[in-house]
Amino acid sequence: MEPTPMSPSVQRHGTGLAGWSIKHPVGVTMIALAVIVVGLFSLSRLSVDLLPRLIYPEISVRISDPGVPALVMEDRITRFVEEQLAITEDMINIQSSTSQGRSSVDLIFPYGKDIDTALRDASTRLDRARRLLPDTIDQPTIFKRDPSQIPVMQYAISSGLRSPVELRSWVEDVFSKWFINLPGVAAAEVGGGLEREIQILPDPLRLAGLGLDVDDLVEALLRNHREDPSGRLRTQEQEISGRISGRFESVEALAGLSITLPDGGQVSLDEVAQILDTHKDERLRIRANGIPALQLSIQSQPDANTISVANYVQERMRWLSDQGLLPADIDIYPITDQSIYVRQALNNSVLAVVSGALLAMSVVYVFLGNLRRT
Repeated sequence: MEPTPMSPSVQRHGTGLAGWSIKHPVGVTMIALAVIVVGLFSLSRLSVDLLPRLIYPEISVRISDPGVPALVMEDRITRFVEEQLAITEDMINIQSSTSQGRSSVDLIFPYGKDIDTALRDASTRLDRARRLLPDTIDQPTIFKRDPSQIPVMQYAISSGLRSPVELRSWVEDVFSKWFINLPGVAAAEVGGGLEREIQILPDPLRLAGLGLDVDDLVEALLRNHREDPSGRLRTQEQEISGRISGRFESVEALAGLSITLPDGGQVSLDEVAQILDTHKDERLRIRANGIPALQLSIQSQPDANTISVANYVQERMRWLSDQGLLPADIDIYPITDQSIYVRQALNNSVLAVVSGALLAMSVVYVFLGNLRRT
């Protein structure tokens, strides 16, 4: 019997793929290097985060009306919003909870539903219901659940010299603004502390004696605390836009606001009302080392690299300290840093990959007995 002729590939290379790799090491090396380069290039562009990119099929609506009892909130707001949102397309469940001054409604959709389409549909129905809700409520918020809303980093900020109101103003108006323009940062939110508030407490008896009411004070405040455009001034070379500034720049100027009486006379605001330069009610209390503090939360964009965002924030913090832009009385303490857990996970993955590769190469070497082929 004549031997069966070998296939062309075996005839050319002797031992199939192994023989080809021996006779053409340069080609195999170039292919391997190309794969490595492409892999490293792709790795540098991958987003790294603690949690996977997931969007739960849920939409939440939050409505607040401070000071309103829970039973009143349920009758006037929660039930009505539920009825309006219950007809949202493809919704399979709706649930709500009500507390003092706060109403929460959650819509649940089946998995696979385009949550952006559902969000637009629910937003449209919420806008229609908004016209029939009480005027005292705050602007309703509607959002989809997203794990990326977890802050990347959180800091506690305290001061032994500044009042809680002054500390809140500095953190909110100055310090937090240094981070919102960093690459990958979506928001820098400030929580806790005391927020400044100017309170005007009318005297009902004094107003009644002068023939005034609270509406007269509100109208006078709205009419005098405003800014309006004054048109444009054109010259031969340029055009200048103007405005009329009528906002109150101090509590003293507010106290001197003139109120017109029914008989044509004038009375200042501080004669018919008590004006207090105080703060809003404290809803969130934060303490650091026994001292009242604020919380600064850094949130990243959905597709941002958590480690890169943390590095940018830490670099900006060091730059602020080196430039002397952090006052001496300000103490900043790191609370949470999600990049720590991401780095640990990455190190574990790298260790698993390297150890697996070494073990695989060792097994191949044991069977082949040739380092070059391995």
